[in-house]
Amino acid sequence: MRSFDRGPMDLRPVKLLPGVAMHAEGSVQVEFGHTRVMVTCSVEDRVPPHLVGTGSGWVTAEYGMLPRATHQRTQREAAKGKQGGRTMEIQRLIGRSLRAALEVRALGPRTLTLDCDVLQADGGTRTASITGAYVALALAARRLKENKVLSVMPAISPVAAVSVGMVGGEVRVDLDYEEDSAAEVDMNLVALEGGRLVEVQGTAEHKPFDRRQLDAMLDAGLAAIGKLVELQRKVLSQWPG
Repeated sequence: MRSFDRGPMDLRPVKLLPGVAMHAEGSVQVEFGHTRVMVTCSVEDRVPPHLVGTGSGWVTAEYGMLPRATHQRTQREAAKGKQGGRTMEIQRLIGRSLRAALEVRALGPRTLTLDCDVLQADGGTRTASITGAYVALALAARRLKENKVLSVMPAISPVAAVSVGMVGGEVRVDLDYEEDSAAEVDMNLVALEGGRLVEVQGTAEHKPFDRRQLDAMLDAGLAAIGKLVELQRKVLSQWPG
């Protein structure tokens, strides 16, 4: 029996709660079951050195977990004096995913930073962060247009992510921590609306998997992402502005 009495192709209960941060240009709290991430989007009138003078903007991300987001307290990375490899890999993934969704040249010389802070972790924190970051980014772009900072709304394609894997020889989507720990294959899938792939991260934990299993996982993951995109669109259509 899976958590929340769901079938192998079912997502955990997913919530997107926009506008949770008073000061940020865009914000959302995203929940995938017991996993909860707060995402804020901040706008700054600067760009990285390699974009200075090009007129193009930039989208980047930072990711972190609160000390008691997991079963035991983890030390803050600031106290260690450096970020861990996992943290840097995840925030780069989030940034790549959002840049694939947005025409950054339409931003002008501005940087949009997505801060993804994990409040509670039960598997799928990176996929939840990406799914929520799209909503926060869209809200920030909407505010820039409303405040006449931008003359036109930048084209943004919905982007979402989900975990998928083989557990007990069965394809399952949206793995929680217990399933992720026991999975024979663990995969994270990022895609734009319509199934256009941004990134596929897949690893066999115990024994290799074949092309048939890969195709089954991709099909299941893309179907789940389609449901997440529908939710993203619904939330944004109901939010004022």
